Amino acid sequence: MNAMANNDNAKGREITGRKVFIIFAGAFAIIIGVNLFMAYSAIGTFPGLEVKNSYVASQTFDDERKAQEALGWEVEARFDNTDLVLDIIGPNGMAARVEEINATLGRATQRTDDQDLAFIQDLDGAHVAPVGELAPGKWELRLLATAANGVPFRQRIALYVSGN
Repeated sequence: MNAMANNDNAKGREITGRKVFIIFAGAFAIIIGVNLFMAYSAIGTFPGLEVKNSYVASQTFDDERKAQEALGWEVEARFDNTDLVLDIIGPNGMAARVEEINATLGRATQRTDDQDLAFIQDLDGAHVAPVGELAPGKWELRLLATAANGVPFRQRIALYVSGN
């Protein structure tokens, strides 16, 4: 019986300080490698700056906001098959007179799926733009419409595409 017990102990491997160091160093190398990869991926998909100089933009923000609110516009956006329909309603409840629309549809966190939209006003006063088939999830419409009096109207509208 003693011979068998001694034989089992001889088969076990001795753990040394060197082996423990290699295990810890390998684990930390994996953690650091994953963190570096995640940081690189996050920076690579960062959409960028909103404005070049936030101080300059802040100087006119209140005046632009008041002028936009004075328009009294209400904006609704919805998908109709492969089109995006935009209703811009004036304070009288009718379609507002819009001189120009610049809009981008994309994801909030990245710019790879962005598409600039070309709107055409239909007979009901709605503005319609083809967007094609969109992947399910949250989308964002970044809208800049110019009123007849030259006042810019800016709004971001969250849109959702269901997975069905």
